[in-house]
Amino acid sequence: MTDESPPGPGLPAATGAGQAAGADAFDATHLNRVITRPMLTFFILGDVLGAGIYSLVGEVAADVGGAIWASFLVSFLLALVTAYAYLELVTKYPRAAGAALYVHRAYHIELVTFLVTVAVAASGLTSASFAATRVGGDYWTGLFGTEHPPTRLIAILCILLVAAINYRGVGGSIKINIVLTVIELAGLLFIILVGAKVLLSGDGDPAQAFTFHGTGFAALTGILAGAATAFYSFIGFEDSVNMAEEVREPHRNFPPALFTGLLAAGVIYLLVAFTAAMTVPLDVLIKSSGPLLEVVKIGWPGLHADTIFSAVAMIAVSNTMLINMLMASRLLYGMANQGVLPRAFARVSPRKTPWFSIAVTTGLSILLILATDELGNLSDTTVLLLTAVFLLVNITVLVLRRDRVAHPHFVAPTFLPILGAAVGAIFLLPINRAAETYLIALLLLLGGLILWAVNRAFAKRRGTAVPKKTDIEP
Repeated sequence: MTDESPPGPGLPAATGAGQAAGADAFDATHLNRVITRPMLTFFILGDVLGAGIYSLVGEVAADVGGAIWASFLVSFLLALVTAYAYLELVTKYPRAAGAALYVHRAYHIELVTFLVTVAVAASGLTSASFAATRVGGDYWTGLFGTEHPPTRLIAILCILLVAAINYRGVGGSIKINIVLTVIELAGLLFIILVGAKVLLSGDGDPAQAFTFHGTGFAALTGILAGAATAFYSFIGFEDSVNMAEEVREPHRNFPPALFTGLLAAGVIYLLVAFTAAMTVPLDVLIKSSGPLLEVVKIGWPGLHADTIFSAVAMIAVSNTMLINMLMASRLLYGMANQGVLPRAFARVSPRKTPWFSIAVTTGLSILLILATDELGNLSDTTVLLLTAVFLLVNITVLVLRRDRVAHPHFVAPTFLPILGAAVGAIFLLPINRAAETYLIALLLLLGGLILWAVNRAFAKRRGTAVPKKTDIEP
């Protein structure tokens, strides 16, 4: 295959001469390539499973009606389309910088690269803050029996606890992730078992799972609105690209691992969504902040099943919170090391953890919890920020087709990134999305821009060289 002959969809691509940067991107890394295909698959599955499915089934039902599975199916397809774009880019540039690297290689505009990085970091903050608010909801009541617990106070205490763990460092993080993923997965499989029990006993109402709010265009709008909410449950797969420098033969192992992990999560979610709609009356499901707990209460009463499941659900949402706060603090630390943010964000504690970045992200998360009127808007803000990133990634994969590399890589069918960009643009529209969601996203991006401008001004005043572009290229 030559430079003049583009590869076919889904097939490895290589060039005769290639570019030195491409070869370096494939071979050069300071990290050990120790992650195998099974390990990567399990990591992706664990990253996708979490707070979304445990918390948002009721909110999706409020948008679409009983056909919750339809919205989850649409959001799964959007995630799958964008996954194709990520697969081409991560196997072409197997480095740890993710979306920021791809955007930078395509456009070489520092501000655009910076905004993408800030959007990813901000999405981590809003996701963690939302997950924290779900710890103190109905799952807390199910475990401790406290009616109307102080949701915001519990959320703040959870964020502070995560900050303490973050400060101490995460020793044996892969083992911890595996244990938490097994717990999350066990909880969802139990819900599916409850669904099978209800269905076989004839106690459920399968017809409710095929009811929509409205008909015709109104039903379609409801599905799309529900999909915009449900998409929060599928985010996380894109985090895996940051493991690229530690994956063995990424051009071979990433495609099957990502497809397997995402498909497994999609099947589980569809079965859970069908079970919830079939088992619980919609008015109960919509009002609950712990919708899957309602499934257990009705479908498997007694034997303290609801208490045990509440503990499992709290672990699941806490894992989402921990992963996102770790990611956000490390991103700010990395940006400071590149000279893009003030050097204070690169300060490291005696335990070799970025204490200042941890403190700032913790403070911002607490501020979000206190200042957000409707806590559900935090998950919508996460979706909004990442949808904007996904839109840009889908465009970027097409722009970078002109950038040839010397090693084989996955190639997405051309129509998929085009479709992904079009759907992403639609999902950015205010489809049943509150104005506060856009305001939160705007303020977070504006705060990042202010820090960036301040850093540039001080760097020039000190006579320090201001980088024209972030140092993320090979």
